[in-house]
Amino acid sequence: MSGSRDRIAGSLRLTSLRLRLVVVFALVALTAAVAVSGIAYWINRDAVLTRAQNAALNDFRESLGDNAGAMPRRPPCDSLRDTAGAMANTTQRYEVVLIGEQADGSRCEAVSDPEFTLEDVPGALRSAVAEKRPVDAVNKAPYHLYWQRITVGGEPYLVGGATVIGGGPTGYMFKSLAPERDDLSSLAWSLGIATALALVGSALLAQAAATTVLRPVQQLGEAARRLGEGKLETRLRVSGKDELAELSRTFNRTAEALEQRVAELSAREESSRRFVADMSHELRTPLTAITAVTEVLEDEIDSLDPMIAPAVTLVVSETRRLNDLVENLMEVTRFDAGTARLVLDDVDVADQVTACIDARAWLDAVELDADRGITARLDPRRLDVILANLIGNALKHGGSPVRVSVRTRESAAKDEEPGGKPGEGPGEDELVIRVADRGPGIPEDVLPHVFDRFYKASASRPRSEGSGLGLSIAMENAHIHGGSITAGNAPEGGAVFTLRLPRDASHLAPEQDRDTGRDTDTVPDPDGGGAYREDGR
Repeated sequence: MSGSRDRIAGSLRLTSLRLRLVVVFALVALTAAVAVSGIAYWINRDAVLTRAQNAALNDFRESLGDNAGAMPRRPPCDSLRDTAGAMANTTQRYEVVLIGEQADGSRCEAVSDPEFTLEDVPGALRSAVAEKRPVDAVNKAPYHLYWQRITVGGEPYLVGGATVIGGGPTGYMFKSLAPERDDLSSLAWSLGIATALALVGSALLAQAAATTVLRPVQQLGEAARRLGEGKLETRLRVSGKDELAELSRTFNRTAEALEQRVAELSAREESSRRFVADMSHELRTPLTAITAVTEVLEDEIDSLDPMIAPAVTLVVSETRRLNDLVENLMEVTRFDAGTARLVLDDVDVADQVTACIDARAWLDAVELDADRGITARLDPRRLDVILANLIGNALKHGGSPVRVSVRTRESAAKDEEPGGKPGEGPGEDELVIRVADRGPGIPEDVLPHVFDRFYKASASRPRSEGSGLGLSIAMENAHIHGGSITAGNAPEGGAVFTLRLPRDASHLAPEQDRDTGRDTDTVPDPDGGGAYREDGR
């Protein structure tokens, strides 16, 4: 039901193409129907009125000539009344008014119906009827028949008048046009109903046409949405040979080409990822042997020739750096391949931070602001990697003392984030760990890139400053917990890294790893002391 309501609401939106098509079809049909009906009405109206008018006037002319023309020049009034009655008694059913001059010079007005008198005849018509015109080659008679349509008592009438040639009486007729009016009203209603039906039919036709046209467009939009969601196997079923069918074929060809291209890129990416992983694994064996040799040389460096000692020191340093790089690459490969897993445990966050600092001999350089008893269900090993990278980076680039604070929502919301607003805090079940240094801070142009892989703020940095993967790995470990890390500068100076993690990441860990289970992958030690195993050994 909700889907149907959504479709109906979508169809009724003013921006809906379907609604616009229906409205356009309806307006075109309405315009055409009104125009055709109007033309048909006026043509029929003219034909009906002309036919009724000609029939009545012709009959009146003949009747006037036959009846009034045979009367004496000055007929008595009684004769005029009889003649008027006789003239009105025809199939045309009109009323007659006759005006004649009596023998004594008075004027007699005879009517067939007392309802109509000479006063009902328009003055202009009486003047035209009484006017005597000169007879010439063009004008064959001094008097002519004139007519006019008027309204008497709210009813339409045709009024015609003429004077009998030779000094006879003048006659007028009143022909009711009510039957013609009723016929034209019926015609107008019929045309109106036909126009309404045409409008409804056009709306239905427009709806059908819109459905026919828009269904492929909607299918194309849905297919494009699925394609955007990564369902590259999406295809449209093509039928017909019109423009929409050609559009569907073009979409299918594009989707097929895109799927092939993505497959090629995925294969190349997988190959590159496998190459890095295989290379890292292959390098571990010789590196282990080289590391063992360099450790022996380092132990004996005091007894070596002073000319050789600097070279040995350089070899030891670069071997450790290479070992860290290989371990970093292996860790990045796990994240890229999606094989990194959480191994959860309940930890006291303050104890975890203390253990991280103590293991790397940073106790004198780090100030810890954390209350005991703040617990969270996290992956201890990955939390240690995050903390080691953030604190190590602060010590390396910002200098000591580095301040590490641990807060939950209730206390963190009271602080102001660098670049944020007072009172903004994490969610109720989030843990906030801030690492702040006393250095010069992070340049504004560097801030967007601090978590990029292999990124260094300056290309001239010494090689001993690391590979540029530490912060990237820390961010990946935060993401796998469902958290994040942000970087900024404190108002009083120095860089601030803020780690946000959920206090319970159980919903993100595989079922078999939530309570027990450890893998034995080695991970990098950001302090430069080589690799250590996940179980802490």
